[in-house]
Amino acid sequence: MRSRFLIVCLALLCAGLCADEIPLRVFGVAPGVLPQIKVRLSTNDPALNAARKKLTADAAKALQITPPSVMDKPRAGASGDKHDYLSQAPYFWPDPTKPDGLPYVRKDGERNPESYNESSDAPRLNRMADTAETLALAFYFVGNETFAMHAAKLLRVWFLDPATRMNPNFDQAQAVPGVNTGRGIGMIESRSLTSVGDAVGLLAASTNWTARDQTGMEKWMGEFLVWAQTSKNGKDEAGAKNNHGSWYDVQIAHLALFVRDTNLAHRIVTAAKEKRIAVQIKPDGSQPLELTRADSFGYSRFNIEALFALATLGEHVGVDLWHFKTSDGASLRQAFDYLVPYVEDLEKPWPHDKGRKAQRTLGSVTHRAYFVYQDERYAALWKKSPDWQRQRDMLLIP
Repeated sequence: MRSRFLIVCLALLCAGLCADEIPLRVFGVAPGVLPQIKVRLSTNDPALNAARKKLTADAAKALQITPPSVMDKPRAGASGDKHDYLSQAPYFWPDPTKPDGLPYVRKDGERNPESYNESSDAPRLNRMADTAETLALAFYFVGNETFAMHAAKLLRVWFLDPATRMNPNFDQAQAVPGVNTGRGIGMIESRSLTSVGDAVGLLAASTNWTARDQTGMEKWMGEFLVWAQTSKNGKDEAGAKNNHGSWYDVQIAHLALFVRDTNLAHRIVTAAKEKRIAVQIKPDGSQPLELTRADSFGYSRFNIEALFALATLGEHVGVDLWHFKTSDGASLRQAFDYLVPYVEDLEKPWPHDKGRKAQRTLGSVTHRAYFVYQDERYAALWKKSPDWQRQRDMLLIP
């Protein structure tokens, strides 16, 4: 009875605190979660003290990061415009049998350092997105406008300032030297735009985020959404059957919600039942398309991350992917459960090993799985995660 009373009190307090706030347009987290966490923080819930301290420290450190830009690379790609995003395929290397090394050849699972040096925009995009999200989250929970100010600066430099902005395309993403100037597969790198979209949503109440900023970001995201649906690279990625297709759907649905095209988001998530889950997951939970990879465990987890993200987006449009089952019994939970025993017991042989020792972790999806399915086995597994990961998870999932 006492616990029920406390829950009612918390709900009433949340209603009071949140009534005058701008509606929160954050889609990478289940609806209603962040306001609940904010109320718990406002009442100094001791269970969240370490998480708040870690987030505040991370945000303070993020204030020291100089806003990166696509203009920071030493030279432009094939387009001749440094404003165009540029990156190189990570698993391609010079051909040792050719004097000039061209065309590059594929070595799955072996990352070429050229793909993340200063010539690539990929590390810069990730750093900007992660930093902006951390700062925006800290602003939302703590209320420090200094955090919001720097997050806004990061976003303006990357997306809005004419001198430093990125053009809304991924035409030159993950190029393969000697083969092409960009590929649809490169859109796997633009998945960090979902973090950017959520950062913008978290900044809505900040005095340092203006209506002009908001309009500019919605315009940029809308233009990228059009590019992703109409360009050759975008169409190629849409047709991918493995994790690339899953992450494409996550991006399209998230961008659609960001620009207020709920119908598009609903169509994408609904179609994923047959287009993604039925195609990718077997009744035993295995994912054959990911098991072909050198790091078969890592890619199986990576696709689950995408499908879980898509299921979360589904909560915002009234589509339940969490409990969907195909006619032969395949489901998201089956795919997750297929991996769990190999994380619970790291000595248990991974049957799809290809001579490469798998890094067997499930990360934040473990906590999300527990939140959805309420299986104590998942909670026990999540408690084995590193402290830093659990502390951030606690601010995103109750």
